[in-house]
Order: sequence, then structure tokens, then C-alpha cells
Amino acid sequence: MTVHAGTKAAPISFQIAEALNGAAPSVAANQMCRRLIIDIVGLAIAARNTDYVANVLASCVSDGPATAFGHDRRLNLYDAAMVNGTAAHGEDFDDTFEGGPVHAGAVIVPSMLALAETRNLDRAATLRGIAVGAELMCRLSLVAPQAIHKAGFHPTAVIGALAAAGGASAALGLDDARFAGAMGIAGSLASGIIEYLADGSWTKRLHAGAAAQAGLRAALMAENGFVGPRTVLEGSHGFFKAFAPSRTADFTPLLDGLGSKWIMEQIAFKPYACGTMTQPFVDCAIELARQGVKAHDIQRIVCRVGEGTVHRLWEPLALKQAPPNGYAAKFSTPYCVAVGFLDQAAGLEQFTDVRATDERTRALATRVFYEVDPNDEYPKNFTGAIQATLVDGRVLTFRKGHMRGGANEPLSDQEILAKFRTNSAFGGMPAKQADDLLATFAR
Repeated sequence: MTVHAGTKAAPISFQIAEALNGAAPSVAANQMCRRLIIDIVGLAIAARNTDYVANVLASCVSDGPATAFGHDRRLNLYDAAMVNGTAAHGEDFDDTFEGGPVHAGAVIVPSMLALAETRNLDRAATLRGIAVGAELMCRLSLVAPQAIHKAGFHPTAVIGALAAAGGASAALGLDDARFAGAMGIAGSLASGIIEYLADGSWTKRLHAGAAAQAGLRAALMAENGFVGPRTVLEGSHGFFKAFAPSRTADFTPLLDGLGSKWIMEQIAFKPYACGTMTQPFVDCAIELARQGVKAHDIQRIVCRVGEGTVHRLWEPLALKQAPPNGYAAKFSTPYCVAVGFLDQAAGLEQFTDVRATDERTRALATRVFYEVDPNDEYPKNFTGAIQATLVDGRVLTFRKGHMRGGANEPLSDQEILAKFRTNSAFGGMPAKQADDLLATFAR
């Protein structure tokens, strides 16, 4: 069913419910769901031995039927969603949506798999929940581009709660009223500020798990009759007025073609374990290294960037050129450029605390600067451009016109499987056990 933005017969939450209840995900959407499961479970396993996952797991107060990926302990519905979402998003190696940016997989896959195990859902219901949740996450991110970040909130955190509520409602087969009610409830459970940027602390990791948990709570409350505001999205005190006040919400990208056109088919998978907008710059740095240039040859590197990325990835510049730990380094374009150049890689090994304080890497990062490009396409398209001035006077320029792993250059199924195996091995899982998991996904 297609619903247009001009429709005024019902609140937007009802229009969403009407469009998605009974809608059949496309073949490509279902395939994307399977790719998301493989990537997210592998990422959760990669992080299973980290201190932050151990801390979250230790906070869980009761056991249940749901799996904590890579752990022997089984948890209740909410704790499984929290642990798995936090682990999957913890290394910032999870999927993204160009135009958002949001990380759908780390919210939606943990919430839907926990729900499936708890409520014995079949494959069709589980895939429907993942498809609907991911679709809502992508579309909601287009309503007020950049404004959620500008207000100091993390879009994955706040949008994720609504999307997980919608996905769970679809998986459970809730009627339109309860589906809309679940989104209304989720609006009051959504949270997540971006102050982690100040010191590389752990709260961004928490956001995906907290959103997954909140969405499930909202859906189950609605299922049992709890009532939420139907005008949660467009109301005068609604979601976008609260989380994106600097921009007038445009619901056309949310509603146009909803239920018939699945934009989640275009979700991008990261080749590098760092912030989304740094990815094309890493590719440029690797290309510079492949020209035979050495670190001591470089006088300075200037990156041409989108204005909307500056406050998260570039400022304060002195801090970004010397991030205090591996997690902070993921959101530092100077560091990502430096490590990409030196290692011709930017995987999990490049973002440890030890590596982040490596003197050679920091020395190069201090020579990486930025200029705002007024024609940069962010957030519609993630590009990268660097200009390297060498000590001998030569100037070398490289540009990546899109994010590798995205719609213009997607990772293949083989690359997704290879990433899963690499991440599982990083988390200490034997290769045979990893292959057994992949066989389970295939079934």
C-alpha cells in the first residue's frame, strides 16, 4: 500500500501501520535481512570479550530463552537485545544508511532475534520484523536530515527506538492501532546524546542496545493495551519537534511508496571499523600510500569535507589529531587517514587503545587538516577527497565519489561472509563453530 505525505485522514503513525501491515518485503529486502543477520552476529562475536560487553552482561539481572551472541548465558528478551545491540555497535563496524546516517542492523537484528526466540516466531515473521524495522529506520532518518545530530542526539539511538517498535509490531502481527501505539510509546522511551565525542567514552556503544530494548518494550506494552500518542511524529510536542527542532520535518520521504518500495535494500556495509563518513577518506589515504609515498614525504594533507561532519569528526582539531583511545580514534578523520595510509587497512586491529597512542600514527595525524567543501553532497552521499602536499613540492590529489560498501559499490556476499569469519576469529571463535553458525543462517 502506498501512502502519500498529503494524506490527512489519519495520524502519521497510523499511515505507517496501514502501509506496512500486510506489505510483503521484496526479494531484495529479504536478502538484505539475511546479510544484516550475518554481519551483526559476526560483529557481536568480535566484541564478546571486550570490557564494555562484559560490563553490560554483568548488569543483566535475569536469565531467559534468548541468546547472547558468543556467550553461553541465555537472557531475557530485553537484556538479550541490550547486550547484543551494544556488542554489535560497539566497534562502529556495523552497517549504515547513506542519507541518514543511521545504523539499522545493530538495533533491529538484536531486537527481532530476541523476540523470535522468546515468542517462537517463524522465519517469515522474523524476516518481516527485520525488514519493517530497518525500513522505518532508514525512512525516518530522511525526515529532518542532520537536525537530530545538530540538537545533540544520536539518530541511531532515538530513531532506533521507534523503528524497533515498528519492527516488533510487524513481527507480532499487531493491528494498526497497536502498531501506531507502539511507536507512540517508543517516542517517550527514546534517548541518546552525543557527548561521548568529548572523551571517547562508551555511551554511543550503548545506544543501539538501548534502542532495541526500548522498541521491544514499547511493542509489548502496546500489545497489552497501553496507549501512546498517535501524533508522536508530527505533533506540536512530538518526536521531531523534540529531537530535531532546527528543521521543519518533511514526511514525504517517510511516506511516499511506503510498503511498496523498500529503500532498506540500499543499506551499506562498512569495509572499515570506523565512523561512516571517514570511510571514503581511508580509501583515499590507501591510494596515496600505493603511489609509493612514505610518511616522511608528507608535509600536510588537506581533506575536503561536508560541513555537517565537522563537529563530530574534526573539532576540536587538536583532540581529533591525538585521540585519547581507540574508540575516540574511530571518530577522528585525521587518525583514520593516518592509520589508513600507514597500514593500508582500518580494521579492528587499527583501533585498539595501544595503536591509538602510537607515536608514528599521531605524528602523521597532526599533519592532517580539513577544508569545508560547500558542494559536498553530505548527507545524501558520502564522499572523500584529499590533497597531499609533499616536502618536495609535489601535490597529489585523490577523490572517492562514494562510500565503498554502499549502493554505488556494494560489498559482495563473499565479502560479507569473509567479514563475518574475520570478526568471529577476532572474537576468539573457532572457525568450525563460525561455519556452523553460517550454516544455521542459511537454513
